[in-house]
Amino acid sequence: MLCPSSCRFLAGTFMRDQTRRLLPWLVSVACLLACGWVVLRPGLPPADFTFNNQSEVKSLDPAIVTGSPENRVINALFQGLTRQHPKTLEAIPGVAQRWDISADGLVYTFHLRPKAKWSDNTPLTAHDFYYSLRRFLDPLTLAEYAYQAWYIRGARKYSRGARMLQVGDTVEVELPLPTVKENRHVRNTWRGELLHGTLVAIERPSEVSANNLEPVVSSEDRTDTCYLVEIGGQQRRFVISSNSDRALESGCERCRQLLSEFGNVGIRVIDLATLEITLENPTPYFLQLLAFYPLFPVNQRCVEQYGSPQWTYAENLVSNGAFRLQFRRIRDRIRVVRSDTYWDREHVRLGIVDMLAIDSPTTALNLYLTGELDRVIDPPPTALQIMRRQQPPRLDLNPAPYLGIYFYRVNTTRKPLDDVRVRRALSLALNRREITDSITGAGEQPALSLVPQSIPGYQVQQCASRNPQQARNLLAEAGYLHGDGFPRFQILYNTHQSHQAIAELIRKQWQQELGISVNTRNEEWASYLSSQRQLDYHLVRAAWIGDYLDANTFLDMFVTDGEHNNTGWGNAKYDDLIVRARSELNQDARLQLLQQAERILMDQLPIIPIYYYVSKNLLNPAVRGFYNNLQDHHPLSAIWIDHQSTGPNEFMQGSP
Repeated sequence: MLCPSSCRFLAGTFMRDQTRRLLPWLVSVACLLACGWVVLRPGLPPADFTFNNQSEVKSLDPAIVTGSPENRVINALFQGLTRQHPKTLEAIPGVAQRWDISADGLVYTFHLRPKAKWSDNTPLTAHDFYYSLRRFLDPLTLAEYAYQAWYIRGARKYSRGARMLQVGDTVEVELPLPTVKENRHVRNTWRGELLHGTLVAIERPSEVSANNLEPVVSSEDRTDTCYLVEIGGQQRRFVISSNSDRALESGCERCRQLLSEFGNVGIRVIDLATLEITLENPTPYFLQLLAFYPLFPVNQRCVEQYGSPQWTYAENLVSNGAFRLQFRRIRDRIRVVRSDTYWDREHVRLGIVDMLAIDSPTTALNLYLTGELDRVIDPPPTALQIMRRQQPPRLDLNPAPYLGIYFYRVNTTRKPLDDVRVRRALSLALNRREITDSITGAGEQPALSLVPQSIPGYQVQQCASRNPQQARNLLAEAGYLHGDGFPRFQILYNTHQSHQAIAELIRKQWQQELGISVNTRNEEWASYLSSQRQLDYHLVRAAWIGDYLDANTFLDMFVTDGEHNNTGWGNAKYDDLIVRARSELNQDARLQLLQQAERILMDQLPIIPIYYYVSKNLLNPAVRGFYNNLQDHHPLSAIWIDHQSTGPNEFMQGSP
C-alpha cells in the first residue's frame, strides 16, 4: 500500500525548489494564499494523488453530462465494455474481456468478464448494458450525447421519439407515471407501463372526422397530435401529454411518450455474460466509442430506487469502475477510493484520490508549487511562459499535441450574425498569433480549421487567414461601413482567467480593425452551458476535445439541430455529407466526404476557430503511469507514485 506521507515529502522537496525559481512571480499573487484554500479538513486523511479538476461538475450521471471535469470523475467511477490504453489510446478490454466482429463489420458480440461486479458486490450482466443504453437513448433522459449511439441499428429512430414515426411502425406507448412518481426526480429514472402495438395513423384532432382518418406524419412531438395505435387487435388513440390537468378530446388517452419499439434497436442480450450490438453501417472507431463515458453502464436498482439526482450521491451511488465515490464537497473536492469489487483491483495502486474544484489557475498553481497538488491541468499562461524558459528545463512540464480546438460559437439566429459576410469579417479581423503568443503560453498554434491537424490521413479544410482590409470590405458590404450602425454584442465565456484575457484581446482587435463595440460576460460552468443550449448569447467561447481519433468526432457536432451544435446554423448539404460518410466503407472516400463537409463549415463560419490545444499538465515527477497522449486521457487506475524515483517519468518522454 502506498504511503501518503512519503509521497508528500518527496513532492514537497521538488516543489519547494521550483517555488524559489518562480518566487518573483509568486510574490505578486501570494495574497491568494492568504485567503486560504482548505486543502485538508481536520481529521481528513491525505490522498495518494491530488489534482485540480478545474470546476464543479454538473452531475455524475454518465448519460447527461458533456464536460471534461465530469469525464475525469466518471472515468474513475465507471467503466464501459472497452477502455483506452493509457499510452496509445487503443481500445482494450474493459468489462468485456473479449469480442467477436462479424465479417461485414456490423455485428459485435461482447463476452463479459465473470468477475465484473458493481460496487455493492452484485454481478454486472449484459442486462445492465441493455438497460443503460435504453435509458441513454430514451428522449426523456435528455442526453446531449445520444447521437453517439446512433451508429447502432435503429437507435436514432428510437431516441428521436414520435417525430420519426411512420404509419406501419411497431411502437411502444409509455403510459403516464403514477401521480406519486410524476415529479422532477423521475424524469430520467422511472418509466411508465409500456404497451406494444402498431401505428395505424397520425392525425390532428381538428382534421379528424368519423369517416376520414388522414395520416399526417408529424415532424416533431406535438401535443395537438393524436396517434392511432392498434394494440391486441383494438385501436386506441393517444396524445403525448404530461399535463394531467389538460382536457383531452373524447376517445383519446394520455401517454407520456410514443417511441419506436426498442426491440427494433440493434441491442440484444444473448445471455447474462453476452451482449450483441448490431450497427447501421461499419464504424471503424466503434470500439473506441464504447470507451467513452456516455455509453458506460449504470445500476438500474440504484437509479430507480433513489431517483435523479439522488442516485449519484455518495451514500447511494453504485458504480463499477476502479474507484468508488467516498464523498463530494461542493466548492471543495470529490474524493474517490479504490473499489474492493473492481475486476482488476489488484493492479490499482492508488488508494485515495482527491479531485479539487478550483476555478482559479493561479490558486491551483500555488497549491502545486507548495506540494499540495500532484497535477495541475491548466496553469496560468504568464507562469507557464516563465516555466517554459527555465534552465535547466523543468522535470514536470512537457506540453504536447492535444486533440482539441479552442473556438467561438456564433449565434446565427441573431442579427447581424445571421449574415455570413459579418461572420467572415469577424474571423478575418482576428490576430490569432497575438493570442497564442501573448496569452496562452504553452506553444499553441493558431487554428484556421475545426478539425486539428493531428488526425491521421485527414487533410484539414481552412478558413481564410487574417486580412483586416478584406474584413472591413465585407462589413461595409453588409451595411456597416467603418462599423457604423453595428449593434453592440457580447462574448460569453465560462469563468476562467485565460478565457477572460482572450475575450478582452479579441474585443480590442475587433474594435481596432472593424470599429465595432463588444462587451464580455462571464458565467460559472453550469449557467454557461445552459446559456449555450438556449442560444442566450451572441458569441460564446467553446472548445472541443475529440471523443475518438477521427475527424467525425468534430464534424458531426454541427449537423442541423445537433445536440452540440448550439449555433442555430444548419445546412442540408453538410448534413448529407455527414450521413454519407457514416455509411462509406472506403476510408479514402469517407475522408473526402468529411473534408467536403468541413469546407462548407469553414466557408459559412457558424464557428470561428482560434487555436489548437496542447496539453499543459504540470505533474509531480514521482507520478508514474501517466503518458502524454492526443486526448490528454489519464486513467487513475494506471497511475501510481514511485517514492524512489530519481529520473524523468513516462510523462517526460519525448521532451526537448
